[in-house]
Amino acid sequence: MTDTPARPLRIVVHPDDNVAIIVNEGGLRAGTVFEDGLRLVEDIPEAHKVALTDLPRGSRVLRYGVPIGTTNADVPRGAWVHEGLLELPPAPQLHDVPFGGAILTKQDPLTGFTFEGFRNEDGTVGTRNILGISTTVQCVAATVDFAVKRIKAELLPKYPNVDDVIGITHIYGCGVAINAPDAQIPIRTLRNLSLNPNLGGAPMVVSLGCEKLQPALMLPASTLPILQSSPYVVRLQDEEHTSFSEMVAAIMDLAEKRLIELNKRQRVTCPASDLNVGMQCGGSDAFSGVTANPAVGFATDLLVRAGATVMFSEVTEVRDGIHLLTARAADEETARSLVREMQWYDDYLQKGGVDRSANPSPGNKKGGLNNIVEKAMGSIAKSGIGAIHGVSGHGERVTKKGLIFAATPASDFVCGTLQLAAGMNMHVFTTGRGTPYGLAMAPVIKVTSRTSLAKRWSDLIDINAGTIATGDQTIEQVGWEIFHMILAVASGRHQTCADRWGLHNEFALFNPAPIT
Repeated sequence: MTDTPARPLRIVVHPDDNVAIIVNEGGLRAGTVFEDGLRLVEDIPEAHKVALTDLPRGSRVLRYGVPIGTTNADVPRGAWVHEGLLELPPAPQLHDVPFGGAILTKQDPLTGFTFEGFRNEDGTVGTRNILGISTTVQCVAATVDFAVKRIKAELLPKYPNVDDVIGITHIYGCGVAINAPDAQIPIRTLRNLSLNPNLGGAPMVVSLGCEKLQPALMLPASTLPILQSSPYVVRLQDEEHTSFSEMVAAIMDLAEKRLIELNKRQRVTCPASDLNVGMQCGGSDAFSGVTANPAVGFATDLLVRAGATVMFSEVTEVRDGIHLLTARAADEETARSLVREMQWYDDYLQKGGVDRSANPSPGNKKGGLNNIVEKAMGSIAKSGIGAIHGVSGHGERVTKKGLIFAATPASDFVCGTLQLAAGMNMHVFTTGRGTPYGLAMAPVIKVTSRTSLAKRWSDLIDINAGTIATGDQTIEQVGWEIFHMILAVASGRHQTCADRWGLHNEFALFNPAPIT
């Protein structure tokens, strides 16, 4: 706790709120008096909530102008409103939500913004030029990892226009109910990962041979029109491979053919409308919803105005604001699709014997987020204020422009994997508690909600939105900073912290189907 703060600071999000969060680094001591006379009756940690008025037992606690819980005890003015004092309210009903019709502020088009990217034959654009080696089954992962190390050391230096070589490895492919209805999710995720814009339309696959997920099921010919006349699969069990060395040599031979093609590609000037940006948060705290996420939301609006595709995700972290999202739907079909994805996930959680209260994490709670309602209200801010133009299911490829809800679990690495499958070529990730998260397939811009974290992790954080909390910058200023950094990183002119250190999380599939 701060013993003698120069000036106690708190943030109230909405005029109706009866709690505020403490801004001062380290928190504030009991007896601290604010300029309006509010006196703390106990120590309150940084980012945690203080009662602005007396809250008798059973009172609704309002933050973001919505009830985030009811008190289970009397809470005096100036007291710490923590998780133990709040009862989680029921989730909004899905059968009683507005289906569009909200009056949204019309946003003028934003023109003249460009980046330097790699054009693909399917019309998409990559922000990176990467050789991706897909796998059909976990059995071949170690062999592919071995081959990738050699490709990077022996082949990649000969092809300077290629940024990297990555293995798309995973724990799926066999010992699974391949024909189960929900098996379509991991299969289409792997298919669409192979077709990500940053891989340049040159997929190659390493297969064992006996697995359930055969290459033709993962990448049917209909998805590879440009490869009809050339093989793109190495099967390790084929009789021609009489040793491990020959298996690796076969992988390297096909990889070099792909590298030759990828090396012909050059960056060209592309409009900002060719961006497909995934927005995500992880390691969130109570500042996330008032600094980093609103700034990202402002950048989201700028990107949409420029004609780009922007995805927000994490079903459980928007579920409690579903009525706010359906009201922003561009049409009734989009609103119904939002409800469909919420219902699917409700059912999925119920099958597992849990509900939305399994989120947030212990770290989120330590950072002042008491429950999923409070977390959801802050998470939604990443989507900006504009209309929602479409919805995609788990692992589906997004083809529309504008603001899209791409359904994913809230898990950071699963969400990132599914957004890559959806076609993401740039990633923006907000955090309050901190995480070294990164992706190999697309650059990740890390935005922190707190200045203290930006100082402590100065070589892991790209943008500090904590300046909004102290009044040193506005949401709009940080939003523009994020927007300009997206263009610079997409052009290869700026390297993110995660890429500088080579911090790349493994791919993590979402597989709700049975394992046999």
